Amino acid sequence: MEWVDGLNETIRYIEDHLTEDIDYARLGQIACCSAYHYQRMFAYMAGMPLSEYIRRRRMSLAAVDLLAGARVLDVALRYGYQSPTAFNRAFQAVHGAAPSAVREPGVSIKSFPPLRFTIMIKGAEEMEYRIEQRESFRIVGVSAPIEKSMEDNFQTVPQLWDRVAADGTMQALCQRMNSQPAGVLGVCHCPNDGPWRYYIAVASTEEAGELEEYTVPAAVWAIFSGEGTPQSIQELERRILTEWLPSSGYEYGSAPDIEVYLNADPRNAKYEVWIPVVKKA
Repeated sequence: MEWVDGLNETIRYIEDHLTEDIDYARLGQIACCSAYHYQRMFAYMAGMPLSEYIRRRRMSLAAVDLLAGARVLDVALRYGYQSPTAFNRAFQAVHGAAPSAVREPGVSIKSFPPLRFTIMIKGAEEMEYRIEQRESFRIVGVSAPIEKSMEDNFQTVPQLWDRVAADGTMQALCQRMNSQPAGVLGVCHCPNDGPWRYYIAVASTEEAGELEEYTVPAAVWAIFSGEGTPQSIQELERRILTEWLPSSGYEYGSAPDIEVYLNADPRNAKYEVWIPVVKKA
């Protein structure tokens, strides 16, 4: 299945399950990647988080049901809201009006049709990368649990970086760094069959002591270099997933995503983005 066909197949799956709990792991399987990688691709391609897209689609259909005469409570339950208050809040966030008001004269509602992904050819801009096969390597550091829905992690991950910078952990990490890749690492370990964690760590063979340890599995990596602010890292990741990956001949592998920070200047960081890849069959 081609890359864009897989994404469109996930949209069909979402449409078929809007009145049920949507299995993010199943979406990843359809797109031939993990649930974490799928959510990242979706957000960059759609311009919104997956959870927000699902919310908009449900509220779009909920408005149609209400206009047809369905009761608010019945519609709330149909789209997975056990509390009318939660449903009212979600509905108003999307439509700007309460569910009970949709049939009143002059009240406007919004329609959000299903997405369809296409590959758009843009102006060419070079992307330098290298492909490296690496054996497994051990990291030591600290971690925090991250949610299966990505929106909450936009707070969790920056808070972890702030804590590491403020409490002396960063200095302790740098003292233990003695292996490759050389740099402070941000590692997203998000298996389909286990809890998700985000590590701030270094590659090291030293005793972990009070720190945690994790072994990054052997993998093939597409490695992209960049420099600038944290926003520039996000832009590089967006371009990797929307411009490079679709036409690269590769698809996502099963190893973690890694950001390698080669210096500590937050205003002009030098970094690498490591994406695990496998050759398309």
